[in-house]
Amino acid sequence: MNNKIKIVADDKIPFLKGVLEPFAEVLYLSPKEITNATVKDADALLIRTRTKCNKELLAGSSIKFIATATIGFDHIDGAYCDANKIHWMSAPGCNSSSVQQYIASALVTIAANKKFKLSDKTIGIVGVGNVGSKVEKLAKAIDMNVLLCDPPRQRREGGNQFVPLDELVKKSDIITFHVPLNRSGEDKTFHMADEKFFESFAQSKILFNSSRGEVVETDALKIAVRNGSVSDLVLDVWENEPNIDLELLELTDIATPHIAGYSADGKANGTAICVNGLAGHFNFPLEKNWYPKEIPNPANFSKIEIDCVGRIEEKIIREVILSTYKIEEDDKRLRSSAQTFEKQRGDYPVRREFTFYSLNLSNCENVIQEKLYQIGFKKNKIEEAK
Repeated sequence: MNNKIKIVADDKIPFLKGVLEPFAEVLYLSPKEITNATVKDADALLIRTRTKCNKELLAGSSIKFIATATIGFDHIDGAYCDANKIHWMSAPGCNSSSVQQYIASALVTIAANKKFKLSDKTIGIVGVGNVGSKVEKLAKAIDMNVLLCDPPRQRREGGNQFVPLDELVKKSDIITFHVPLNRSGEDKTFHMADEKFFESFAQSKILFNSSRGEVVETDALKIAVRNGSVSDLVLDVWENEPNIDLELLELTDIATPHIAGYSADGKANGTAICVNGLAGHFNFPLEKNWYPKEIPNPANFSKIEIDCVGRIEEKIIREVILSTYKIEEDDKRLRSSAQTFEKQRGDYPVRREFTFYSLNLSNCENVIQEKLYQIGFKKNKIEEAK
C-alpha cells in the first residue's frame, strides 16, 4: 500500500523536480491543467500566480496545504482556505532583489534615452515592503531624492519617514508601485491609479508598475499617456494577463511580460521557501533549510571589468547595471510577439542578480564603487583584501 501523500505542482516551478519524490507522489501540471478534477485527491498544491486557489478549485478536494512560489498571494482565497482548515503560504521577499535589478535597469535606460540625470530626480515609492525597501536602497545609493508612501507601515511605526499618497504624487518626478493587490478594505490598492489619480498630476511624470496590473486602471492610464500627464511609462504587469491591452503596449516606453522578479536567484528562493514550508508541514525528513544546489549561470561573465578613465559616474553605474540585465531585450521580445506573453515567461532567459557579480573597476573613484556595493555587487578579491 502506498502511504505517500500526493502533491500537484505547477510544472514551471524551477529546481523542484526530484526533490520531493522520495517522500510524495508528485504530479506536475500546467496552470490550465490544475483543475478541481486534478486536485481532488491531492494533499498539497505548489503553485504560481496563474492558479486561482478558490472554492471553484478546492471544493470537495483533500487539499490540506498550499504554497505559492511568489511574493504575491492575491490568487489565493485566504478566507476560504482558513474556513476549510487549508494551510497556505507565500514566499515573501523571494524575488525582491530581482525586482530591484529590474527597476535599476529601467531607471538607467529611461534616463539615458531621455537625457536626464537620475540624481536630479525625485522618486516616489508606493509600498515599502521587501521590494520597495530594496528600491529605496537603490535610489538612495545613486543619489536620487526619495519619497515613501506606505499607510500600513505608517500606522504601525509612526514617525515621519512616510508621506501621504497625494503628497508623494505632488513632489515626485517618478512614481513606482510596489504594493500587494488588495481589492477592498482600508488599504485597497485595486485601481489605486485611476482617473482621479492621474488628473491630480500638476506636471508630467514617469510611471513604473511592477506590482500587479490591476493596481493601475488601464483606460485611465491610456488617457494619461495620451494627454501627457504620464511622459514615460514602464510596465511589467498588466490587467487581464496574458491577454494584455495592445493599445497600452504601444503607449509604453518599456514593456515586459511580468518578469521583473524572474531572476534565477529569485526563482530558487521562492522554490526553497515553498519546499521547506511543505516539508515542515508534513514532517518530511528533508535536509534542513533545503536550497537548490545548482543555479544556472547567465551567458555573460560573473566578473564585470571596466576601465573608468574618462567616464563620468552616471555612465559607469549605467554600464555596470546593464552588464547584468538589459531590460530593452525583454521589451523587444514582448513587442515582437505579444501573443506569446505566457511562453516568454515560461522560457525566460537566465538572469542573475547583482550579488552574483563581482566588480573589477580600474581607475574608478572609491565613492562610485561604494555606491555599487551598496546595491549588492560583490567586491573583487583584491578589494576584499585591502
